[in-house]
Amino acid sequence: MNFFKNIFRIVWRPWFYSWVFFTILFALPILIIVISYDRFYKSFFKIARAWGKTILFVMGFKPVVETEEEIQIDKSYLFIANHASLIDVMLMLSVIKNPAVFVGKKEVRKLPVFGYVARKTSILVDRGNAESRKEVYISAQEKLNKGLSIAIFPEGLVPHEDVILSEFKNGAFRLAIEHQIPIVPITFYDVKKRFSWNFFGGWPGKLRVKIHKFIQTEGLTLDDMEATKEKAFTIIYNELVSDMNTQS
Repeated sequence: MNFFKNIFRIVWRPWFYSWVFFTILFALPILIIVISYDRFYKSFFKIARAWGKTILFVMGFKPVVETEEEIQIDKSYLFIANHASLIDVMLMLSVIKNPAVFVGKKEVRKLPVFGYVARKTSILVDRGNAESRKEVYISAQEKLNKGLSIAIFPEGLVPHEDVILSEFKNGAFRLAIEHQIPIVPITFYDVKKRFSWNFFGGWPGKLRVKIHKFIQTEGLTLDDMEATKEKAFTIIYNELVSDMNTQS
C-alpha cells in the first residue's frame, strides 16, 4: 500500500508546486496592477483568498472550521496560528474573511514570482535587524489605520517534525497590545500530517481548523506582553496535544 501511495505522491507533490507557481504567473498581469496601489489591497485579498482555496481544492484538501467566537467583518484583528506546513498560508487565507496583511520573514523575497508578490503585499522583517523590526510596527500601524487586519505565524519558523509547537516570538503580541486589537488564536490540526516537508509524507483529506475565543488586549500594556504570549501559546499547544491524545 505504501508503495502505491508513494507513486501517487511523486505526482502529487510536483502538482502542488506547479499550481502555486503557474497560477501566480498566470494572474501576474492583473496582480501587478492591483498590488501597485494600496487602495486596491482589499481586491488583492479577495484574489489571494480565491487562490488559496483553489490550491487546497486541487490538492484534495477540505477545510473544516469550528468557531468559538464570531469574527466581525468590519473590525481589525491579529490572526495567529501554528506553523507546520507548506499549506499554512493557503489555509489561513481560506479561513479568514477580513482583509489581512501577512507578516513574514525577509527570505520570502527570494522565491521566484511568489517573492515579488510578497514584497508588494506583505510586511517582511529581518528579525536580526532592529531597524527592520521597528519598520514593521510603522507598516502595521498604516495597515490597521486603513481597516486591515494582521496575520502572523508567531513561531517565526516551521519547527522540526517532532516539535508540537515552537516558542512564540514577541513581535505579534507587541503589535496587538500597542495597537489594542484582539488576538485571534487559530489551531491548524492536520497540516503537518497532510502536507509536511517530507516529500513522501502527506495525503489528501480534511484540514480541521479551530478559531478560538479572542484574547482581548484593550487596556493592556507591554508589561502584559509575556503573559499574553503565554496565554496564546497555551491555547494552541493544549489543543494540539489534546487532539494528538484523542487520535492515538
